[in-house]
Amino acid sequence: MKVKLVAYTPNPELVCAAAAMASTTPGSIYKVFEEMNLERAQKLIRNVVGRGHVSVIEHASFTFAVEDVSRVTEIHLIRHRIASYTIKSGRYNKTHCDIVIPSTIEKNEKALKKVNEFIGYNTKLVQELLELGIPFEDTRFLSPQGIKTNIVFTMNARELLHFFGLRCCMRSQWEIRELADAMLAEVRKVAPVIFENAGPNCVQLGYCPEGKMKPPECDVASMKEKYRRA
Repeated sequence: MKVKLVAYTPNPELVCAAAAMASTTPGSIYKVFEEMNLERAQKLIRNVVGRGHVSVIEHASFTFAVEDVSRVTEIHLIRHRIASYTIKSGRYNKTHCDIVIPSTIEKNEKALKKVNEFIGYNTKLVQELLELGIPFEDTRFLSPQGIKTNIVFTMNARELLHFFGLRCCMRSQWEIRELADAMLAEVRKVAPVIFENAGPNCVQLGYCPEGKMKPPECDVASMKEKYRRA
């Protein structure tokens, strides 16, 4: 997949910090914005977000362009409702069976052969149906969930923290976890303090909230090291 942060609120940490100050500062809020500097803003963000007052970071939004993810991941992604999505049209982009192939299949020669046979059969079948006069939008019902798509979407910083908490988790499906990790790397470039403690819920809480569902390979200390260091 390809993941790129294509737009975001200019000076996101300055904006969020000034918004936080505006709630308690008497007088002109415009002056608060004019006098805010990055050092002061980052100190304020750490204090406010650290105490759980995360509504102020909703003032920063981030827009991502993602290419070549599967419909499986698309379904996971759009479950996050506080966001705006524009998704590649399957009616106007007539791809038959260009799919994301999981590494478990790629590494298994026999499995990969069977998948390639399926791709070939599916592509041929769709073409035969088109020749029989079946509309392409109806042949789409035969497309596998692994078919590739492109998505442009926007989330605010508060929703992103929630998203990372769920989707960076080892229990999350592998493809959306890769997407979440790539997104986190992108936003840390432009808002390092807002997202300095972002990551799976265990990183933020200090323990794994999954209980008996905790993956055996997941260790809270190592996850903290991975995401704090990143």
